Amino acid sequence: MARDSAIADDLVQDTIVRALDKADGFTPGTNLRAWCFAILRNLFLEQHRRGRRERIALEDYGHQPASTSESSPHTQTEMQELESLLWQISPLLREALVLVGAQELTYAEAAEICEVEVGTMKARVSRARAALKKVMATQDKQTDPKSS
Repeated sequence: MARDSAIADDLVQDTIVRALDKADGFTPGTNLRAWCFAILRNLFLEQHRRGRRERIALEDYGHQPASTSESSPHTQTEMQELESLLWQISPLLREALVLVGAQELTYAEAAEICEVEVGTMKARVSRARAALKKVMATQDKQTDPKSS
C-alpha cells in the first residue's frame, strides 16, 4: 500500500503498537490477522489524509521566495542548496529531519507532533540523514568534472 519501504516499516511498527494498546478490543476466536490488517489499513488511511494536508502546506512553503536575511550571499546560497536537497527526500523523512534538526525539537516532541512513537521518529531521522547524504553524494558526482 505504501510503495515505500520506510513508510511500510513505520506502518507495521505503528500497527503493532496500536494493536497492543487496543488488545482488549480483540475478540478471542476471531481472525487476529484480519484484525491487525484492519488496524494497518486504518493507520495507512489516516496517515495518507494527514500526509495530503502536509504536502499542501509544504508545497506552499516550497513556492515561497527564500527569506532575505542579513547573512552573507555565500550562506544564503548554501541554505538554498540545502533546501533543494531536502526536497529530494521523502516527505516523512524530510519532516522528521526538519523538526529535529532545524527546529531543534527533541525526538519526543517531534514524535508527539507526528503522532508516532519516539523510536519511529529516531528511525526516520536516521533514514533522513542517510538519504540526504546519498542525495548529496549523487549531486557531488554530477558536478565533479573528475567523475566523468
